[in-house]
Amino acid sequence: MKDNYQKLFRDYTFKSGVHVKNRLMMAPMTTFSADENDYVSQEELNYYRERANGVGTMITACAYVSKNGKGFDGQMGIDHDGTIEGLSKLADVIHSGGAKGVVQLYNGGRLAVPRLIPNKETVSASAIAPLEDRGFYSIKQAPRALTTEEVYDTITNFGDATRRAIEAGFDGVELHGASGYLIQQFVSPHSNKRKDEFENPFLFPLKLIEEVKKVIQEHAKKPFLIGYRFSTEEPETPGITMKETFSLIDELIGADIDYLHIATTDAWAKPRRGIVSEKSRTELIAEYINGRVPLIGVGSIHTPDDAAHLLEKGKTDFVAIGRALIVDPHWVEKVQNHKEETISQQLNQNEQHQAVIPTPLWKLILEVEGWFPVKR
Repeated sequence: MKDNYQKLFRDYTFKSGVHVKNRLMMAPMTTFSADENDYVSQEELNYYRERANGVGTMITACAYVSKNGKGFDGQMGIDHDGTIEGLSKLADVIHSGGAKGVVQLYNGGRLAVPRLIPNKETVSASAIAPLEDRGFYSIKQAPRALTTEEVYDTITNFGDATRRAIEAGFDGVELHGASGYLIQQFVSPHSNKRKDEFENPFLFPLKLIEEVKKVIQEHAKKPFLIGYRFSTEEPETPGITMKETFSLIDELIGADIDYLHIATTDAWAKPRRGIVSEKSRTELIAEYINGRVPLIGVGSIHTPDDAAHLLEKGKTDFVAIGRALIVDPHWVEKVQNHKEETISQQLNQNEQHQAVIPTPLWKLILEVEGWFPVKR
């Protein structure tokens, strides 16, 4: 193994006591592959099992904590106790490969898909429609603003989902505060025009963390961590800039969480607003954190050199790998076993079963031009 790869395989113990075997994580990626009840499907179990032997941590696809927050076809739920059985199987699959399992908790808010939720009514911090298409769906309708009581009910939903993750045997939860979804909608000056206590843009995520930590204290019988994923900037004006992100980081660190996780498709993208710098957002955030909390970097990590460079130059503590692990489920093992030259860089049209990719995800890979490197 190259000297600069060895740092990828150093173990780590989070402040909560959760111990991981290396600095490589599987990034949370939507599979669109839950069954008709939004329970974990056999195809998903096979998919995670194939990728569990190398990474130290697997962060699952986002799971919705309440019915009004469903944002994808085939999205798994964690909104009632009937989901626990399937989630337990998923936790077992992840643990079978030696990885720790983290469930990403989610509510789509105004980006929930109307046809997938009760009454087709989206909700948000305020009744402000999204301005741009995000992800795989075009959501244009204006949401209804949550009442103060409903905001507290939503906080309880995240707490209940955390209890289910604990009972299912997972090792942590990650709050999905990125990509324009509900948590970010409270943080953003574009989508939060409230006049109650939650006009404070940081109160909602801080209340969520408080609730989750309370549930962990009451229910967890082993170390259990809490992480938070965030987007660094928004295209909307007014919107989140690097200035707001730095303020959010301070609040989250003050809330004593286990890690922060940047959401970006390019780890080396430079800031657009709020700061002028030739450094990447990842570098700037790592410098600002200055070791106060572990940072997960992500975005266009295709090779082990990419991953090692992110730890070294990007100054992150962990590297999350996304599409590269879908293309080659054994990416990590190949690096660890000095076979990095055999890592697959693209998918062939007949390789779904070889790569163990669920059918709904495979269909999208073939349909969305440029999303994955596919030899056609």
